[in-house]
Amino acid sequence: MEKIYIFDTTLRDGEQAPGIHLNVRQKLQLAEQLDRLNVDIIEAGFPISSKSDFNSVVEISKTIKNKRIAALARAVPKDIDTAGEALKFAKYPVIHTFISSSDIHLEYQFKKTRQEALDLAETAVKLARKYTDNVEFSAMDATRSDRDFLCRMYEVAIKAGAKVLNVPDTVGYALPEEYASLIDYLIQNIKGIEDIIISVHCHNDLGLAVANSILAIQHGARQIEVAVNGIGERAGNAALEEIAMIIDTRKKDLNFYTDLNLKEIMRTSTLVRHLTGYSVAPNKPIVGKNVFTHEAGIHQDGMLKHPSTYEIMKPEDIGSQPTRLLLGKHSGRHAFIKRINELGFSLKENEVEKAFLKFKELAERKGEISDADLKAIVNEEIREIEEFFRLKYYQVINGSSIKSTATVGLEVNGNFMESAAYGDGPVDASFKAIDNITSMKVELLDYNIEAVTSGKDAIGSVKITVKYKDLEVMGSAISTDVIEASIKSYIDALNRIMIYKANQNT
Repeated sequence: MEKIYIFDTTLRDGEQAPGIHLNVRQKLQLAEQLDRLNVDIIEAGFPISSKSDFNSVVEISKTIKNKRIAALARAVPKDIDTAGEALKFAKYPVIHTFISSSDIHLEYQFKKTRQEALDLAETAVKLARKYTDNVEFSAMDATRSDRDFLCRMYEVAIKAGAKVLNVPDTVGYALPEEYASLIDYLIQNIKGIEDIIISVHCHNDLGLAVANSILAIQHGARQIEVAVNGIGERAGNAALEEIAMIIDTRKKDLNFYTDLNLKEIMRTSTLVRHLTGYSVAPNKPIVGKNVFTHEAGIHQDGMLKHPSTYEIMKPEDIGSQPTRLLLGKHSGRHAFIKRINELGFSLKENEVEKAFLKFKELAERKGEISDADLKAIVNEEIREIEEFFRLKYYQVINGSSIKSTATVGLEVNGNFMESAAYGDGPVDASFKAIDNITSMKVELLDYNIEAVTSGKDAIGSVKITVKYKDLEVMGSAISTDVIEASIKSYIDALNRIMIYKANQNT
């Protein structure tokens, strides 16, 4: 198996993403984490661009002694001298210098002829060699360049002393087969390339940065330039975590490896999110919160039987949280039963069925079901009593300028009955409508409502106490709708009264 070198540009290209501004202390913190992740090269900054970038390269060079530290420089003498000065404390300094090779850039941006660009490339590499033997040369916008001219530029860089040739897809334009073809062409046509490492730097404008990078190493490249979480200019760079896990997961097929400490991937991703303020999408490969989360019943059933049915990676391999079976409306009975058992409940078969139906009903309303939700559902089921009255539907009309009206439909001994009533608010109106149906005269002694789970879609628990003749009875119910919970708790109290009356008669 051949090693693929990982050149991390999170601190340089990544930090150039709009809105990201890291100070020296933050960059050093991230560089230390990249050291723990064990990348091969840390591109610490672009020293000529700002005093902060210069100081960051200096401090990182002083601190990180077992990694190559790179500094970016245009093919301009002042840039290269500044990069060399910033890297003077680095044990393994790398100057990464570049100039465009595409006619589009040379004509419209740099106002240079092809020959002038070749001369600048040669001068830049030679000057960089005065500071370090490790010089990387990039032909910016390589994928939109004339291939023969691109070869000439790289040959000039090799003769001047470059050890690494970078082939940037600067604007993320290339298709995978096209990019692979370019790598093949360069290897076959550049004189002196035999002892040179080909590096690839792919942008993600068309969503192809990772695919292009992987195909490039299959065609001869041996270094990939990446950024954590794929951050970078415009749509960003090839994502480090995706490159790392593709190579690791498919190593037998690719026949490559990296020296990355994969268990540090999630920690690194989290740090980059925190420092940059750039969040990642829930479905972001490798580091998104949904990667090791399963809600669909079929998937959950497979995961319970064997994780490999639906997971090609292990969360612990990248330092992520354990696999989570998310309970929601798509979840199946197996995952539901497993979770309530884990919570310490042991239900009878008929209780499981009723609790599962309530779970499904609640999941339709609020989506994700928490453990607190499950406990409330199961506790409700465990204490469930015989139902003389069962709620079929309710409807309330309420507002600041109208009188509250409620219509309630109940099943009473197998028969459907309904009634409407006015009241002082929707709950009072609902209770009066129920009284009309049951013909039971009860006095409301206490009414209490509280949230048993958190969030806007929290489950509300309503507990009431009613008096029937000399008997005081408590009723309770839960729902994401407090009016529904109130109605059900009132019906629960009435059912308890009916049970008491039935027992008295026997």
